[in-house]
Amino acid sequence: MKRPVTGGRVERAGRGGPATSLPRASREAEHVLPGEAIRPADTTMPGEAIPAQAARPADTTAAGEAIRPADTTVPGEAIPPQAARPADRAVSGGPAHPVPGAGPVRPSPGLGSALVTAGRRTVTTVLLIALIPVAAALVVAVSVLSAPVSLVARGPWRPTRMACFLLVYLVVDLAGLLAASVLFLRNPLGGPAARDRRAAEAFGVLARLLAVLRRVAERLFGLRVEVTPALPAAARTPDVPLVVLGRHAGLGDSFLLLQMLLTEAGLLPHTVLKGVLRADPCLDVLLGRVPHCFLPPAHGTAEDAIAALATGLRPKDALVIFPEGGNFTPRRHRRAVARLRRLGQYRRAARAARLHYVLPPRDAGSLAVLAAAPTADVVFVAHAGLDVIASPRAAWTFLPFRRPVLVHWWRIPAADIPRSDEARSEWLLGQWERMDRWTAEQAVAATPHV
Repeated sequence: MKRPVTGGRVERAGRGGPATSLPRASREAEHVLPGEAIRPADTTMPGEAIPAQAARPADTTAAGEAIRPADTTVPGEAIPPQAARPADRAVSGGPAHPVPGAGPVRPSPGLGSALVTAGRRTVTTVLLIALIPVAAALVVAVSVLSAPVSLVARGPWRPTRMACFLLVYLVVDLAGLLAASVLFLRNPLGGPAARDRRAAEAFGVLARLLAVLRRVAERLFGLRVEVTPALPAAARTPDVPLVVLGRHAGLGDSFLLLQMLLTEAGLLPHTVLKGVLRADPCLDVLLGRVPHCFLPPAHGTAEDAIAALATGLRPKDALVIFPEGGNFTPRRHRRAVARLRRLGQYRRAARAARLHYVLPPRDAGSLAVLAAAPTADVVFVAHAGLDVIASPRAAWTFLPFRRPVLVHWWRIPAADIPRSDEARSEWLLGQWERMDRWTAEQAVAATPHV
């Protein structure tokens, strides 16, 4: 459930200066295959400007050049938002599958930003506490009012089921907020060790909360999930980082994917989310302790923030992004095709128009991830079944579920991913065409499509 990432070139911030737009060729030169000739970053032609993004390994500095410590900046130099240094990454793990991982360490916010965050969390927490008794009263009211009809007509008790899930969600949210507060009190200091412990514990709390919500959905709504091929056990997770690109359709699909990655695959999701999810105080606090990226970012471009999140991914880390930018609807599909035509991308628009169940991917964010994490394998996740509840009105009609939610995934090794942005963009659209074909084979008559 992410805000759509607009297209265009990726602008990434260098460590030594402001954000600089790089041509595609420059970005490709940062990550080359063995045997490819590259020009050393510290050997420029006379009079040639050195690009802001040119980077040299720490052990290959020019003779006599001072090595700048990783934790110091030149006075007056701007630190890129959410920039990550591998040396600062935390070791994290879940409760059942402790796995090493880490995330970008964001610079300490200024006083103004801290006050805004504190004010937002105070307001949302007060609203959460106030809504719990309201939801409890709603459960009683709808149960009493709908009982005669449900008993006589042998109905599915939809109002009661939905009110009960709302109440459980609010209670679980409050429990997660309390757990996050306890974690902070146990590790109040801001040193690396405390930060590492908070990240590991936050992943564990998040996994347990999502597992509770899934079990409640199974009881109340008959949720069943069938995954093909079967997910590998946590002990057999890949020895390279993953980039997970998922279809976005239906209420709660992102939460279900995160729960499966955490508790079933034993991975640590580094997630790109819409900023509106900060209205949930539990997510706001817990995700603040693990690698994440809210869009739009507070500073810089979305591509900068996403690339920073992808920088330094380690094995058992999984960066999760939804390239469509929003849940599929026929109206959004028409708008996406029209947008491509306005941009003069007629060939791409023609291919997008032939998609019936997915939106054409907005690939600026995905390309930024692939450039920042060249060693990561890419996993595509398609699903069918949740898309029938694309809105509260549809949920009222189609809950409880009459069929299982089907999830299908496939993995592309990093070595098989094209190297140039143009080729990657075409490749990504081709994978989305594959996703559309699979979804069409599983779809029922009620599934939204064009």
